[in-house]
Amino acid sequence: MSNLMSGGGVRIAAFSAFIVLSLLLTSWASRRSKGAAGFFVAGRSLTPMQNGLAISGDFMSAASFLGVTGLVALFGFDGLVYQVGFIVGWLMIMLIVAEPVRNCGKYTLSDVVALRLPSAAVRGATATSSLLIALAYLLAQLVGAGALASLLLPIGTDAAIILIGVLMIAYVLFGGMVGATYVQIVKAILVWSAAAFLLLLALAYFSFDIGAMFTKAKASSLHPDHYLIPGAYLKNPLDTVSLAVALALGTAGLPHVMTRFYTVPSAIDARHSAKIALVVMTSFAIMVCLLGFAASAIVGPQSILQSNKAGNSAITLLAVKLGGGEGSFGGELLLACVSAIAFATILAVVSGIMISSASTIAHDIFATLIFRTDAQDKRQVRVAKVATVTFGVVAICLALAVKSLNVAFLVGLAFVIAASANLPVILMTLYWRRFTDAGAVAAVVVGVLSSIGLVLVGPAVIGPHGLTLRTTTPLISLANPGIFSIPCGFVAGWLVSLITSQKISASGFDQQQLRMLSGYGAEEAVEH
Repeated sequence: MSNLMSGGGVRIAAFSAFIVLSLLLTSWASRRSKGAAGFFVAGRSLTPMQNGLAISGDFMSAASFLGVTGLVALFGFDGLVYQVGFIVGWLMIMLIVAEPVRNCGKYTLSDVVALRLPSAAVRGATATSSLLIALAYLLAQLVGAGALASLLLPIGTDAAIILIGVLMIAYVLFGGMVGATYVQIVKAILVWSAAAFLLLLALAYFSFDIGAMFTKAKASSLHPDHYLIPGAYLKNPLDTVSLAVALALGTAGLPHVMTRFYTVPSAIDARHSAKIALVVMTSFAIMVCLLGFAASAIVGPQSILQSNKAGNSAITLLAVKLGGGEGSFGGELLLACVSAIAFATILAVVSGIMISSASTIAHDIFATLIFRTDAQDKRQVRVAKVATVTFGVVAICLALAVKSLNVAFLVGLAFVIAASANLPVILMTLYWRRFTDAGAVAAVVVGVLSSIGLVLVGPAVIGPHGLTLRTTTPLISLANPGIFSIPCGFVAGWLVSLITSQKISASGFDQQQLRMLSGYGAEEAVEH
């Protein structure tokens, strides 16, 4: 890594150029972001193309560009599970979630549930789970940022995480959702183009013989017998299934993703946004997987592990090799461009997560639960900005503590909480007449506790490869316990709702169905 950091003038220039560009976008956006609707949801006035690109930008994150590429490079087939799970999750969003969420919500995911179940307990539970999910996802991006920026600039990982965190807070404070959206759009175009260009160079390296690339990747692997089949990373087949289920179902429970559907004028636009995002994300996922195999074949797993033991540096090392090798102008230039673009992915994604978290704190907790009234727009925005600073500082401190974890695993943690706690509440609120307030609270509480509890006693936290107690045997063998925790959330919501069915409000469900299916009463676009 020290070799990569020498002669980093080109990389520093690329880094500085992106910072200047993003600051200009943020400054421009700050003049267009008016009131709470402008700050939280960009005034609900984005086009489907703009929103689709911004949504795909959330997917093209550090976890995909850095973590998944590294997992595929080191472990082959098992790394593909992450990308397949993400894509399958978007199919469900497009078919059954996007339009209802747009029609029923306002600023946060809790608004969708509160339209039918307006109790303080329900909103408090969903707000808490949303903040936990946002924190886990934010940690993934910050850890990826540290690995990347320490390659891009002559600074350590800790300093890089702090730098990224400070920039993240500044962008959200001044740009709001409008700024985050346009940074996402520019980033999505750049990162997709970078992946396509790198893949073109990698295929040219093997004279466009993709079979030769796979053969060399397998031969170079540390696990040649399992590299192209399951078992190199996820040795337990049940673990593979559990991870895939969590990724597929958790997407629809991610607060910062669902908030994106509030930024367009109508439910039809929300569905079109999801379609556009799905096309962009699927093509990017295919390219990232192929780049992982290319990194194994061209760079080699030993070099990747030497640079970063979690594999997060695979894509940058591949860029150096394809550009002509360490010390060459081409290698330095390509590394600078790829690193700056990858850096852009992180800042853009964390901005969206921070806005979602700030809106949850300001709208759900401050305005609705504490003061039990819709606070004035300016007051909500002020609270959101204070929340941005507070939440950002907490995330930075925690990211420093878990920086050794692979970013893709941290994203998996966010997904299992989302699938176990938020998804049951969303689906049963929208589609089950007998769902009750008590059932909603039970689904969230059981989903959160079961998912986090099982992770804490699993191999990701304790045992030889865990964060602590490395001489202790994990109580369960699943790194991602979604296959157990997800049914817990659904069963808890179903069972408690049946027990408390005498408290069902039939009129509440009927009113929600009218708004969900017709859009009557849905929030309208505003000037911003």
